Amino acid sequence: MKPIQLPRVAFAHLPTAVEAMPRLSAHLGGAHLWVKRDDQTGIAFGGNKTRKLEFLLAEAQSHGARSLITWGAAQSNHCRQTAAAAARNGFECTVVLRGAPAELFTGNILLDHLLGAEVVWAGDRDPGVVAKEIFDNAWDDGRRPYLIPYGGSSPIGAAAYAAAMAEFLGQGVSVDRIVLASSSGGTQSGLMVGARLYGFEGRITGISVDQPASALRQQIASLATETSAVLGQATSFDPAQINVNDQFLGGGYAVIGELEITAIRTFARSEGLILDPVYTGRAAGAMLELIRTRDIDLDERVLFWHTGGTPAIFAYAEELAEG
Repeated sequence: MKPIQLPRVAFAHLPTAVEAMPRLSAHLGGAHLWVKRDDQTGIAFGGNKTRKLEFLLAEAQSHGARSLITWGAAQSNHCRQTAAAAARNGFECTVVLRGAPAELFTGNILLDHLLGAEVVWAGDRDPGVVAKEIFDNAWDDGRRPYLIPYGGSSPIGAAAYAAAMAEFLGQGVSVDRIVLASSSGGTQSGLMVGARLYGFEGRITGISVDQPASALRQQIASLATETSAVLGQATSFDPAQINVNDQFLGGGYAVIGELEITAIRTFARSEGLILDPVYTGRAAGAMLELIRTRDIDLDERVLFWHTGGTPAIFAYAEELAEG
């Protein structure tokens, strides 16, 4: 397979493993299940953003940047991995987190501080707006900042998951469907581009963790089209081509419910795999329910793409400790 021809700073632990999940398959009474272990990409507990940051930091270096600025939720996996990538590669880093300062430093918030990032709390303001103001001020001061978008979901960042699709297809496991958590859209967009580039004909089912399907489909289609252009492909994606399921939004973003708790315990007790409460917990819970209702047939070969996020689990200890 022809590799993605974009500048890249190699620090992720790749390729990540593909593992069968026989005990979970038996527990469900069928369905042939595998997991792609992007929770093990290396830096600071890993996760899917590490792949994107390899490409984003290469672009930052090409611009002469010396500092990285980004934003996310309080327990942002993206911010934690950006802080780690910055420390690993000699950048300063500022992360803007949504809401008021946390009373307890736990999960990703603790790691942001340990990794040396400047943590700015946005309060009641939009953290993206606050991050842009910090970027503008740093630029005016001559500090050469580089602004990384929410979730690392730019065409450059998404291209990392076109490369990840090539990696997976080279690992020799044939599946009918890939299931993953989808939010900022970069991971699913990249996989869609990679599927077209490298001939994957299965379904790519994104489980929305925070948006209506109509909005997320549009977002993913647009980003996939832009990513294809960055890779020199004159191709476009239509929202109707994007498979997104928004039936499992529950109480909203980062609100853990019975679906997520059950999935986290089921994966832990059947396969020794730890999910996170916000993304993989919701996506895995959705996958289990879709198998139970036969929306995913028992004879399907299904890959769950584990996008990481495990440090956030420690911020939900009270909800998960019982049972």
